Amino acid sequence: MATVTFHGDNIQTSGTLPKTGTKAPDFKLTDTKLGSKSLSDYSDKKVVLNIFPSIDTGVCAASVRKFNEEANKLENTTVLCISRDLPFALNRFCAAEGLENVVSLSDFKDGNFGKTYGVDFTNGPLQSLLSRSVVVVNQKGDVVYTEQVAETGDEPNYKAALKALMDA
Repeated sequence: MATVTFHGDNIQTSGTLPKTGTKAPDFKLTDTKLGSKSLSDYSDKKVVLNIFPSIDTGVCAASVRKFNEEANKLENTTVLCISRDLPFALNRFCAAEGLENVVSLSDFKDGNFGKTYGVDFTNGPLQSLLSRSVVVVNQKGDVVYTEQVAETGDEPNYKAALKALMDA
């Protein structure tokens, strides 16, 4: 279990992020066309897991925009934006923003991604949503960088995540 804050109040997650140097756990999530996607679908690429509570908040939307912008500059890289939002909301946001360099995925069906990656909130006003986190996976499927943002209202450390991605 990890503790982060939301507006300064402590809230817990169900576990901790996978450790660097370990294999990233595979998962099954729902894409914006209601199809199924897994990490293994991107096994030949470097992958950024941009995990957040809801696309309908300013900080979450900013992280999707930032990773969309940066992903466009990187070769052989896929950014997966993951939340418990419904696929329709994720699709609406990306279409309205013209974001084409990220893949939006939802953990709405069973919440297994949140449990497997240890990022689902177990208490507080965001209970059952996902904690803002970034996981970078290299082409071999190894975790090379993780960050669980300490204050849910803060943005992730884009610079550190992108450096880890370029070094992967």
